[in-house]
Amino acid sequence: MKFIFEVRMKPGYTVEQYAQAWVRASEIIQQTPGARGTYLHRKIGDPNALLAIAHWDSKAHRDAKDDRSNATVRAILEKHATHCEITVIGEFEEPEWAVLPG
Repeated sequence: MKFIFEVRMKPGYTVEQYAQAWVRASEIIQQTPGARGTYLHRKIGDPNALLAIAHWDSKAHRDAKDDRSNATVRAILEKHATHCEITVIGEFEEPEWAVLPG
């Protein structure tokens, strides 16, 4: 499954600052059972917006993780809460339909 959210920087906080902390937290979170990688995308034409896509074996695996149990992850999330606006887009199953090139 995929967990997708958008991140918008508040004034005075940069995408690079967010990304640096995101990588540190993600390296820890990816040690959680069921974690299958996470990706951070810059939005074209908007230097203050990112799209994050986290891949998990299942919704149950993602729901079972506890970001607050690790002090480093907890501190990063608390900082992001004050410097960013995070909008959850949703949780999505693996695709049922796909059209791929030749």
